[in-house]
Amino acid sequence: MPLAAQEIEELLRESFPQARITITDLAGDGNHYAAEVIDESFRGLNRVQQQRAVYAALKGKMDGSQGELHALALTTRAPEQ
Repeated sequence: MPLAAQEIEELLRESFPQARITITDLAGDGNHYAAEVIDESFRGLNRVQQQRAVYAALKGKMDGSQGELHALALTTRAPEQ
């Protein structure tokens, strides 16, 4: 069963409670999402480290062909100062 945008946000919010999180259903099918996560914890991390942190927050929901979340276009960054 695919994840809803709200479920994705809730998973991310557990790891990034102060983040600005935007989830967009790209295809309207509940399987292809874009997420923008802006959080202070990303400061000083490179893009790969930031994205690994987000994928870890999804708790395996994207793992393998049987994952509940099929595709996620991800944008991460620290907030502007």
